[in-house]
Amino acid sequence: RTPRSALALTSAGAALSLDSVRDLASNWATIMAAQPCRGGVLPAGRRLACTSALMALLWPGSMLAQPPSARVARIGFLIEPRVDENMQSAVLEPFRQELRKLGYHEGRNVLLEVRSAEGVYARLRDLAEELVRQKPHVIVAAFPAPTLTAKSATSSIPVVGVGVVDPVAMGPAQSMARPGGNVTGISGYSLELVAKRLQLLREFVPQARRIAILANPDAGRGTLGGAIPGWERTLGAQIVVYRARSPEEFEGIFDAMARDGMQGLIVLADNNTYTNRIQLNELCLVRRMPSVWGSRYFLTGGGLASYQSDFPAMFRRAAAMVDRILKGERPQDMAFEQSTKLELAIDLRAAKALGIAVPHARLAVADVVFK
Repeated sequence: RTPRSALALTSAGAALSLDSVRDLASNWATIMAAQPCRGGVLPAGRRLACTSALMALLWPGSMLAQPPSARVARIGFLIEPRVDENMQSAVLEPFRQELRKLGYHEGRNVLLEVRSAEGVYARLRDLAEELVRQKPHVIVAAFPAPTLTAKSATSSIPVVGVGVVDPVAMGPAQSMARPGGNVTGISGYSLELVAKRLQLLREFVPQARRIAILANPDAGRGTLGGAIPGWERTLGAQIVVYRARSPEEFEGIFDAMARDGMQGLIVLADNNTYTNRIQLNELCLVRRMPSVWGSRYFLTGGGLASYQSDFPAMFRRAAAMVDRILKGERPQDMAFEQSTKLELAIDLRAAKALGIAVPHARLAVADVVFK
């Protein structure tokens, strides 16, 4: 029979550290092993059985310590854009494929609950809270805004953020090596990437001395202000940031860029620029504005190029991190990873329409070329 104190211990086990759980289990087994058993003490084999059984009960997420075939893992997935063909191929399918390689099969031992804000930033909070109420074992948040929203919705459920912008500066992590909270993941954006896009734009348009950056204040990216003076010195150009939260602002921004004499544009990747990418690509053509973007999935014939972390590679890594959490690792101890696989895409359709000759050296090293 299990003493009441042990039952109380079991109910509290999920809140204890792994080391505390081990100590408690060991101490309890020692006490139980010393209890009389028909005039004697428990045999050694039964002492081992007591220890093993109690450790299984007390271990945080003990169900998840079982083999994949003996459990159903619940994974929440939060994403801001509509899950269209691009998001399926770049985000969800690579994640699912890697899960299958790791032994997780939907309909058998894993339940994947996907929630999309359908491109509406204001819906993210409600969707995050809905996922939290489902009590998943881990939440995957695709890109910066969903990661910050998931972080604000729960402090106990592990969150794997993907494509997070500077997790230390933005708040999800205390440090890259030891995040310290319930959020870990992969950082897929950095100011160095923006600097590289600026350099690419100057290669395509050497005469550009005034360059615009289009950013979304709601994207969870932070400010670019501190880096701009250094970029301006390096390029010998003036750089101006224009901000848009909705497509209704695009026409006015292009009017302002024309008045300001902007000669090139960097379009940062976010839900607004992705959801309305066709409109933005058309504006770049109509307004004769050479542009470099945040991902090849944004290019529809009006942007010259993109340079960004490889999305499928990041989400495959996210699946591996989810696997580690399901097997008992704590997000606060799992280092935030920096995406290292980068992808250059060049759109020759836009180059031809704008009358721009793309350097052969760039074409030779491009990962993707649209013709």
